Amino acid sequence: MNNEESRIVDKNKTVISFVTTEKAYLLAEKYNYIVIKTYRSVNKKQIKEFIEKSYNVKVVKVNTLIDRDGYKKAYVKLAPEYRALDIMERTSR
Repeated sequence: MNNEESRIVDKNKTVISFVTTEKAYLLAEKYNYIVIKTYRSVNKKQIKEFIEKSYNVKVVKVNTLIDRDGYKKAYVKLAPEYRALDIMERTSR
């Protein structure tokens, strides 16, 4: 784990960490996305359920890709009434 990731505790092994790069903050600010690092075995439905239950928000959609390290990166778009930056700030503390 590098300094660009905010580690979170997930007992169900869904999410490894939030990505806190400059690009991730730009996506959060401009398009209301949060970027998370997950295990490859986790699907979009599991990611959506985890985020909705853990942070009491509504997820509009989830896009995923496999990064070079072999992990899955998920781009999670939140409903307009919720702010992605607020969630990122809560997890970085």
